[in-house]
Amino acid sequence: MENYSSGLPESGSLDISTFSRLFDDTTNSYKFIFFISLLDTLRSNHFESSPISLKDLAIEMLVVAWYPHSAFRLSFGSQDMIAKKLDTLEISSNQSLLKITENNKEILRQNIREKMLNDNYDLIKYVPFRLIRPFFSELTGLKDYQVNGRIKEISEQVFESRKPLYKFNIDATAICLHPEWLEYIKMHYQIIRGWVSWGWLRYMQKNNFNTPALSNKLFPPRERESLQSQTAYWKVVIEQSTDLKCIYSNQTLTLDDISLDHYLPWSFLAHNQIWNLIPIPQSVNSSKSNKIPDDFYFSRLIKTQHLGITTFHQCSPLKKWRSFMEPYFVDLGFLGESDLLDFDKFNRQYQLRVQPEYLTNK
Repeated sequence: MENYSSGLPESGSLDISTFSRLFDDTTNSYKFIFFISLLDTLRSNHFESSPISLKDLAIEMLVVAWYPHSAFRLSFGSQDMIAKKLDTLEISSNQSLLKITENNKEILRQNIREKMLNDNYDLIKYVPFRLIRPFFSELTGLKDYQVNGRIKEISEQVFESRKPLYKFNIDATAICLHPEWLEYIKMHYQIIRGWVSWGWLRYMQKNNFNTPALSNKLFPPRERESLQSQTAYWKVVIEQSTDLKCIYSNQTLTLDDISLDHYLPWSFLAHNQIWNLIPIPQSVNSSKSNKIPDDFYFSRLIKTQHLGITTFHQCSPLKKWRSFMEPYFVDLGFLGESDLLDFDKFNRQYQLRVQPEYLTNK
């Protein structure tokens, strides 16, 4: 049976408990931005296992930090040097780059790479080592200047037995992910990306507490895919059910007045999976802010989702129903079709996977 730590899927062979503590007691944004950069790099490389250059990750860190710094001048904290590095490179003064979206960041990446040719890459002097420090309890008591070398040494020694997230190459210029962690991240990419993004949001809120709609200002806008098939799904449900109401306004939903809402904001999850979409009136959708709804609405989300699943199951061909259910199995870890149809099991899995601790502590 699967267990969960901080909303992260458990593994029978990996230390998920330690992994969930990577950002404990974080005093600057480096770890968050480094890990987001690592995730983005892995995805762009199709999760191949070749070593990842730390210089490439440093460039990616600046790519990640560029948008909130250049477009909104957000504060990364008094100890953080990322904003100063961007200003030194004069990346933020290039107004043409402000039109970059999440989908075409390669222009920005090349711009930064060219300006970093003679850089000493001080951004990665500590963070790749300190990020995985929780995997090595024996480091307690070491002087600060000893930590990097010791982590490099231990990560190599226990790579197969203790399975830290990654180890370093000989000259510590690249990292090599453990194959089992690489597979874990590939399988649960969306959940892990959401987990670290929410962590970064909470950190940034402490340094930008007067900034409205902060969740919209951390990442460049993405190009959204059509919701045509998801809308068709919910229209079938609405047509067949007289009990379906908006979870926010309690209005009865009708076919001629619906809009699909991303319960967990699209700006972080960046997907249109059916398990995170609910129908609401157009007027409610236009007035709903892009933030996590209050906990009060979560039980309503579960009931609406389950009603949709059971209704569609009753009135649609089984093959078509199964095609819509695939994201529930892949993303949320449902083990079988009976778990989707049983409300108690469905409710439990949503509690474990959609409302983990990192969401309740928003």
